[in-house]
Amino acid sequence: MQEINWKIKENKQLIEAFLCLKDEDEARRFLRDIMTEKEIKEFSSRLETARLLTKDTQYNAIIEKTGLSSTTIARISKWLKGPLGGYRLVLNKLHHHHSQNSVGKGLSLHS
Repeated sequence: MQEINWKIKENKQLIEAFLCLKDEDEARRFLRDIMTEKEIKEFSSRLETARLLTKDTQYNAIIEKTGLSSTTIARISKWLKGPLGGYRLVLNKLHHHHSQNSVGKGLSLHS
């Protein structure tokens, strides 16, 4: 498998595009323009799968909840445990963000 070259102009531009978004509305608008509805669902399911894997959820339950194949779930599990740590980084940030937003409000953003 070929490594992604993050230094080429188009890839750098994509990263910069995400970094310049300032709020949820801008992110929603950009994601809807850059991806199809099916792609958004796929990426959302992959992130949810990573979250479920960190909670030691069984593959069958993940398949039922997300509709992803066991092959995709295994790949996400491999990346989750891998050296780059993209999923771990984002899940930790999301957990921290949700914890801060729910403090003192009596609400939990986790279902």
